[in-house]
Amino acid sequence: MDQHMIAAGGVAARVSADGAELQSLQNGGGHEFLWQAGPAWPRHAPNLFPIVGRLVGDTLRHRGRTYRLTQHGFARDRRFAWAERGTNACRLTLTDDAETRDKYPFPFRFEVAYAAEADTLGITYTIVNTGEKMLPASMGGHPAFRWPLADGIAKDAHVLEFSDAEPAPVRRLAGGLLKPDLVPSPIAGRKLRLDEKLFLDDALILDHPASKSVRFTAPGAPGLEISWEGFAELGIWMKPGADFLCIEPWCGYASPVGFDGEFADKPGLLLIPPGEHRTATHRMRLLG
Repeated sequence: MDQHMIAAGGVAARVSADGAELQSLQNGGGHEFLWQAGPAWPRHAPNLFPIVGRLVGDTLRHRGRTYRLTQHGFARDRRFAWAERGTNACRLTLTDDAETRDKYPFPFRFEVAYAAEADTLGITYTIVNTGEKMLPASMGGHPAFRWPLADGIAKDAHVLEFSDAEPAPVRRLAGGLLKPDLVPSPIAGRKLRLDEKLFLDDALILDHPASKSVRFTAPGAPGLEISWEGFAELGIWMKPGADFLCIEPWCGYASPVGFDGEFADKPGLLLIPPGEHRTATHRMRLLG
């Protein structure tokens, strides 16, 4: 597997060309924060493009034609090209080709850049419209962190603490599609006490988060602070019975239940004019 290591100060990361996916995130003491894949879920931190979530029937409709585009898009399963490889940063790119156009009939360039500095790993996504018409797209992160954060600590001792109070209702999924009804938030003020039962009905989706960061901590364990810029939504997910928690900044979300129209009309998409680009960044700061 074609991989590259970057490091600076108190953070070290390993990135693969396959999916431009983060494979490892460690502090200076060698403590691993990232879920190391496994039978419960065989990924680490997939990059989501050109959709986040699922389309009705896994079908993209564009100008009278249909295309099969499955959950979270194809970027996570494609090999990216290395654009830069340095000691503390790297950048990878994916461009449209015959295979992508069979699923998603639009010209594009999708870039994922990693940068390590002090105790923080930054990940920047860029979508470039290389075509001559409007580009409808979504992008997002799907990093899975160890839960528990360290051996011997109970799962229910862990907390997510947001930078701001989050009183707004949350959204849930049915069959991978966005339910129309809002659900009262399980977040009490700024804190969400973690329990696997929260995820029996799939992900928690904050479609209008007030916060720009959240801390994932437990007494006696190294913690994480996840922050984001340019992302409009946040997903939180785990697979009940598995030892990970995903904290996912998104530009976009699954199709609403019942939506089966023209792809460009799907709620939550970025609409990027020809020759323009959209960028969003999320950062993982290691605590303790």
